[in-house]
Amino acid sequence: MIISSIQQYRVDLGARAYDIHIESGCLPEIGIKLTSLFGKASRCLIVSNDVVAPLYLDIVRSSLEAQGWAVAVYLMPDGEQFKNIEQWSKIMDALMATKLSRHEPVIALGGGVVGDMTGFAASCYRRGIPFVQIPTTVLAQVDSSVGGKTAINHPHGKNMIGAFYQPKLVWIDPLVLNTLEQRQVPAGLAEVIKYGLIRDKDFFLWLSQHMQELLALDDDIISQAILRSCAHKAEVVMADETEQGQRALLNLGHTFGHAIESMTHYTTYLHGEAVALGTMMATRLSEQLGFAAKGTEQHVVQIFKAANLPTEIPQFTADAWLDAMGHDKKNIGSLIRYVLLRDIGDAFIAEDVTDKDIRALIASFAP
Repeated sequence: MIISSIQQYRVDLGARAYDIHIESGCLPEIGIKLTSLFGKASRCLIVSNDVVAPLYLDIVRSSLEAQGWAVAVYLMPDGEQFKNIEQWSKIMDALMATKLSRHEPVIALGGGVVGDMTGFAASCYRRGIPFVQIPTTVLAQVDSSVGGKTAINHPHGKNMIGAFYQPKLVWIDPLVLNTLEQRQVPAGLAEVIKYGLIRDKDFFLWLSQHMQELLALDDDIISQAILRSCAHKAEVVMADETEQGQRALLNLGHTFGHAIESMTHYTTYLHGEAVALGTMMATRLSEQLGFAAKGTEQHVVQIFKAANLPTEIPQFTADAWLDAMGHDKKNIGSLIRYVLLRDIGDAFIAEDVTDKDIRALIASFAP
């Protein structure tokens, strides 16, 4: 086994600052790290799901118990459809039963759903307790575990109920990705590609050149991709923690993607797959409105195809699209904001896109 060098990035948010630690093989060291971070062993709650727990729960629990931590566990079902108020309430019940103090942590061991829900529960329990992210999917390692967006879904829209609440630590072991269902890897890479599209053309080209190694989870290449993605995410978050301005650029593809997830009831596409489809729609819209040069969409479609991501836009009426996007949390009043491209590596927020523009876009995907 090749253990890559330790990579660390500091998210500097003053009193809310924390480290992103990336190191292949670091999972069994989490107990030592948490004891150092909190000064002493105490009580904690691990939240995971029924897919991740059989693989990694014993490693994390044993590491913590070896340092003297008293560990409680709550397991939730796996899947975006369980990112709801019922499961959030059960996490709160587990926190109540564990009786954690305001200084004892809850640990999210899993993908984006586990991380988002655990973070939101942590923000609410006793008006806020520490939480630690141990992300186990590509998407969570490169995106959702960093930045403090925590939420649950509502039938009317994705992530509509939540809070900005930063973790105390993000502990990333790329080796855990080797047990992922293969479909999860491309879904995570969709968020990696996003960083190249919105702010780093050189990174986009690097990803294009190394896509096969990324899909194969080559340890060195995937570790580099994780670090560069986390650094991009952290830089944006440090400049705009609560999404008053440029952080909204991270939502490239998400307005359309969230609508796709909502209209398909969170059962057809993984989040990253929906984001890829949404990004293709945003790129075509950028071309149709004259912001991006012809051929930009072709480059985007090519890299998503190379990443084994879906490229066929699902068919819904324009009214259904507009209704689903109207519930997006990124909107300002009745105004829908779209993240569009001028070029690869150059994104901007457009607030003057009309319903007519969207209807023309939807019509352009008709068979």
